[in-house]
Amino acid sequence: MASERKFITENIRRALLKEYIRKETERAGFGGLDIQRTPMGTRIILTAERPGMIIGRKGSTIKELTDNIEHKFKFDNPRIEVQEDPDPALNPDIMAQKLASALERGWHFRRAGHSTVRRIMDAGARGCQVVISGKLTGERHRTEKFREGHVKYCGETKKQWMKMGFAIAKKKPGVIGIKVQIMDKNARLPDEVHILTVEEKLKMDGKSIPIPGAEPAPAAPAAETTPATETGIPAADGQAAPQAPAKPHKPVDIAETDVGPTFAIDEKDIKDKKKLPIVSKKKEKRREKVAKLKEGETPEDEGEEETAPEVKPTEPALKPKPETKVPEHRPAPTPQVEKPPAPKPATAPPVPKPAPTPQVERPPAPKPAAAPPVPKPAPTPQVEKPPAPAPEAKPAEAKPAEPKPAEKKKGDDLDDLLNKLESDLKS
Repeated sequence: MASERKFITENIRRALLKEYIRKETERAGFGGLDIQRTPMGTRIILTAERPGMIIGRKGSTIKELTDNIEHKFKFDNPRIEVQEDPDPALNPDIMAQKLASALERGWHFRRAGHSTVRRIMDAGARGCQVVISGKLTGERHRTEKFREGHVKYCGETKKQWMKMGFAIAKKKPGVIGIKVQIMDKNARLPDEVHILTVEEKLKMDGKSIPIPGAEPAPAAPAAETTPATETGIPAADGQAAPQAPAKPHKPVDIAETDVGPTFAIDEKDIKDKKKLPIVSKKKEKRREKVAKLKEGETPEDEGEEETAPEVKPTEPALKPKPETKVPEHRPAPTPQVEKPPAPKPATAPPVPKPAPTPQVERPPAPKPAAAPPVPKPAPTPQVEKPPAPAPEAKPAEAKPAEPKPAEKKKGDDLDDLLNKLESDLKS
């Protein structure tokens, strides 16, 4: 047998086995089937909502099911394992079967579809779709879809996260097909990106997370060895070489270091705690001159350089006399001449209205002469016609009287009967 045919026959046998087990375990809530080939035989993992109904009393039902599978489908040493579904509301096979049983009991298809979708979404699914097709309300076939959340129809996302279940509801008008698709609650869509934090990254790398405020553990002191070329004393066998004396640190002169541009510090800036700007030497000199002008001292010429420090007088500085304010001379106010009022413009004389035109009365139009009355024609005299002569009555013909049948007497009848009897007897 070719390898292709072998794969086809094996898949057909597995599909038939799934349909058989679905039919046998319908009441227990069939939730899925997984077939695995092992060296010890065939392992069949069956998921159901109520596994006790499949196992039966003392395992009688599952033993019978195992024997039927071995004889009908020719599986080598089949072993059935029954597992309970932890969340049946997220299993599409179980929900499709429940919806089919609800329709068979007489539920309206819309009520059943919406309640199924609501139950699936309340269980935590990312999305679901329920499709009901068949003769729902009349003789014509129709399809109704109930959808909520995320539903994927193609691609790798559908293969990885979408699960599908199918069931059939049998009713009087015909069968109704039910298909349920559910997206897993742990599904991660392609457009959802999670950025790792520092703690998560360290956990993934297997490193410890540094705790703020805690001192790092002291490292073990390592034995420092110096080569013989530095100390000049060769190291003995098994003994550490003597350490070289540490070189004294040379003090660093701050003046020698390049500090950069000079800064002019003002007392006001220190009090206000403001940022100190960089000031050049020219600006420093200008500020000093301005300060001296305010104090009453005469500034030196800009070109002259300072040869000797200024000697401050021992006498107390005289306070400047308060300046006497001279009243300002204001010009006398100019007299305001009242302007004569402007003459009002002469009003134009009223324009005389035109005299009304006299209305001439027109004579009334003469009435048209009445037409003379048309004489009526004289009535034609009616001539009376003479009455038609009445037809002459014919004399009635006398009909001959019909002879009345002779009345039979009772004696005559008896005679006739006797005569008939005699004639019969003679014959």
